[in-house]
Amino acid sequence: MDHGPGLLMGPYEIAERLGVSRQRFQQLARYPTFPKPYQELRGMKVWLAEDVEEWIKKYRQPRPTEGDTPG
Repeated sequence: MDHGPGLLMGPYEIAERLGVSRQRFQQLARYPTFPKPYQELRGMKVWLAEDVEEWIKKYRQPRPTEGDTPG
């Protein structure tokens, strides 16, 4: 039985995952390295979560957490 393409993410979910504003996400989505949308719905694009996570691993530096200390 086919379970579909996998988990999908819209602009709101991706911006939240990246810790950026939706406006900043729109800028990032235009980068040539950013994955192409899985599908364009009326007025909105959706991405495969797997593609977004791969992009994050490759292109985004980890952000320090509260427990991290510079040094």
